[in-house]
Amino acid sequence: MTQPRATNERPSKARTRREFLRSTAAASAATFVAPAVLRGVGPESKKLRVAVIGCGGRGGGNLQSVASEQIVAICDVNEAAVRAAGQRHPDARRFTDFRKLYERPEDFDAVVVSTCEHTHAFATLPALQLGKHVYCEKPLSYNIHEARVIREAAAKAKVATQMGIQIHAEDNYRRVVELIRTGAIGAVSEVHVWVSRAWGWQGSEAESRKNRDIVHVQDRPTNADPIPKDLDWDLWLGPAPERPFNNVYVPGPKWYRWWDFGNGTMSDLGSHRIDLPFWALDLKYPKTIEAHGPPPHDELAPASMSVDYEYAAEGNQPAVKLTWHQGVAKPALWKEKQIPQWGDGVLFVGADGILLADYFKHVLLPEEKFAKFERPPATIPKSRGQHGEWIHACKTGEPTTCDFEYSGWLTEANHLGNVAFRAGKKLEWDAEKMAATNAPEVDKFVRREYRSGWKLG
Repeated sequence: MTQPRATNERPSKARTRREFLRSTAAASAATFVAPAVLRGVGPESKKLRVAVIGCGGRGGGNLQSVASEQIVAICDVNEAAVRAAGQRHPDARRFTDFRKLYERPEDFDAVVVSTCEHTHAFATLPALQLGKHVYCEKPLSYNIHEARVIREAAAKAKVATQMGIQIHAEDNYRRVVELIRTGAIGAVSEVHVWVSRAWGWQGSEAESRKNRDIVHVQDRPTNADPIPKDLDWDLWLGPAPERPFNNVYVPGPKWYRWWDFGNGTMSDLGSHRIDLPFWALDLKYPKTIEAHGPPPHDELAPASMSVDYEYAAEGNQPAVKLTWHQGVAKPALWKEKQIPQWGDGVLFVGADGILLADYFKHVLLPEEKFAKFERPPATIPKSRGQHGEWIHACKTGEPTTCDFEYSGWLTEANHLGNVAFRAGKKLEWDAEKMAATNAPEVDKFVRREYRSGWKLG
């Protein structure tokens, strides 16, 4: 199937940083008018015709979350997943290759993408180019270049978009954002984000065997295991480099530990955890990024590592240092037991105190200082839910909270953590040029060549 090439031109050198920020802000504010066929008598009186790409695993959950609408097409590279989804939606057309689904765009209004990370952009871009609304699971893309292409295509399409950051819709995150923005702990200069998940390569087989989630193999397998009878392995590979099927890649989330298919814990849980400071502090792109951990592996993402991001001062927000910790890495305050020993968390360090948050709880510290603290009134409205927001936006033109403008920048920042880790050096990042000015060699991690037969655009 031939489609128009996506625009991914880099901004001109003549553009100033202020112009760059102004243009991206305008894209974020862009809205669309829901088509009359959806508006009906009341804005939400007619059901969306939804095509679902990826309907097993996480995709099955997304399918169930939009099942209130009219499911007109289901697609998955695993025919067993298509059959299972087809039993619940017998009238939906069935596909294994999402490129064929796009041959009849008149059949649907919106698309839900829940493929593996390395095909997110390929399944999402055609929908945007056709003017279809899109919900895409996190992370938005496989690399920085793809995130930029998708973000720019979404701004041009002016459709309803949402990336799957489900926790963004919960009340707890909203209350934390309000506390930070109203100055409950003063100006924030430091943030720590940590997760205990350790899915990846630890550095030695002996260390790896201490944790069942850590990959024991150290090199790409060359032998071929029998391909499961319902899996189209060639379609599963998509744009990624070709190799024999092996059980180390599928089923389940095994694939995301391998650089050719995913980006490990950083891009996966970073979408959920770094979302909170990104939202509360209105962050966009860092000026420097430096990672620490085991020696980079050519094939596998690390189980444990940390990343330091430095963001420049913007408006009323002073310069801030954000540090990501995963696996055994933890903030010094956590190691010294100066804060509650939560397994995962986000710690905002302000001039007048600190705020510790998790998905469903948060606390102001020191507790005795904030014992009589009067919380600000709730100003961020209660969410309809991640999927509910998107469906409502498709029909009314109202904004979502995790659209591809916001999520595109978040995805780029998360990918930068891995780029710095693989580079083994501190990066000076020029977001306008989409390049590390002191390390041109990392461009191979920012974008990549695709397997024959696959083109983004």
